[in-house]
Amino acid sequence: MFLAVGIQSYAYSQEKKTTNLLKTDSVKHHVDSVKFQAKANNISKQYDVANLVKDILHPHKAPDSVFKKPSGITIIPNIASNPSIGFQLGIKAVAGRKLGTDPNTLLSVAATSVSYTTKGILYFYVNHNIYAPGNKWNFQGSIVVAKSVTPDYGLGIGMPDPNGSAEDQALVNANRKPRAYHSIYFNLREKVYKEVEKNLFVGAGVSFDIRTKIVDKADTTNQLTPYNIYSDEHGFKRDGYRADGLLFNIQYTTRDNQNRAYKGIYADAGFRVNQTWMGSTKSAVQFTTDFRKYFSLSSENPGHVIAIWNWGSYLLSGDIPYLELPGTAKDGSFRSGRGYTTGYFKGTKYNYSEIEYRFPILSNKFISGVAFFNEQTANDETGTKLFQKFQPGGGGGLRVLFNKATRTNLCLDYAWGKYGSKGFFLGLNEAF
Repeated sequence: MFLAVGIQSYAYSQEKKTTNLLKTDSVKHHVDSVKFQAKANNISKQYDVANLVKDILHPHKAPDSVFKKPSGITIIPNIASNPSIGFQLGIKAVAGRKLGTDPNTLLSVAATSVSYTTKGILYFYVNHNIYAPGNKWNFQGSIVVAKSVTPDYGLGIGMPDPNGSAEDQALVNANRKPRAYHSIYFNLREKVYKEVEKNLFVGAGVSFDIRTKIVDKADTTNQLTPYNIYSDEHGFKRDGYRADGLLFNIQYTTRDNQNRAYKGIYADAGFRVNQTWMGSTKSAVQFTTDFRKYFSLSSENPGHVIAIWNWGSYLLSGDIPYLELPGTAKDGSFRSGRGYTTGYFKGTKYNYSEIEYRFPILSNKFISGVAFFNEQTANDETGTKLFQKFQPGGGGGLRVLFNKATRTNLCLDYAWGKYGSKGFFLGLNEAF
């Protein structure tokens, strides 16, 4: 009996010690997390473009004695250049703020722009990613109206069948000879997510993609081109179409910032169901995935980050118009595949992966840098399967801190790909 009591007493004391250790570890983890966030969000010693402008225009002005909360709005000339659009001139506004008083509410962001490019592209858009107080709801959407010029390099990943027909050879365009399709383009997309568990959201929405007056100005002889071959085989008119559908998604996110995350995860998976009763030219079902993970390498300097990204889109049934096929830079932010132009590789099934190292250069965070590497794979309709062939790309760039309150950066990247593809890419906020 005494032995049993002694064993029970010892077991109780060990259990109590274990419980105390777990509590201690939990408290330590919480304290470390709070310290990390404090350092990550400390902008008092950071220097951005607004500080630069003040120092140039008012070099001798003393700092305000009353603290003013930095503005979450950035308005800049929209000057950009990349192989897809040529040289672009316009104006752009980016906004970010947390709604409500809950400190755990994620940053809401929105952007709008109007621009014109040397390739004849007139482009207007508004997009948003809004989190209601406490993250109870998340609204994601965009409107695009454009006089567009869409580059085309053929179907697939550049893998010709040497024994294929003339149509097969033209469809995959193995030498990547470029073409361009002029059109009027309209897109409306809106998704609403409801938080069902902490950081876990389920959502639904709609997307309308309407393209009219499609013209290949170089095709005056009705020749075999990838667009013509694909459109004829899948029953799409060459001069226009609609791809309208319902969206069903599930999302999980723990990112500490939507513009430039230092840590956390973003994952989204869903189905797009194009419906003829909604106006779509053809019915189709696509499955899409988007996964991003961020690792901060330093608790003292959280800006040292390894970021990884995988994005994929897979046709399960039906038909998708040629110019709407998933491919290079066809992700939601049009930033994938640096080193190649939009749509350089594409297929009915497509997968993209990227890894990027982000690092501060100046201690005040005004200038930082990145180095990145990516790979793409796609199927075609002449025998090449998804994951059979990969095409690489990579490069590096500089970041200029435009707005320290929202971690908005001006991104200047130079990247290389295969087939002599290369280019200078400018933009606001990180690619992912």
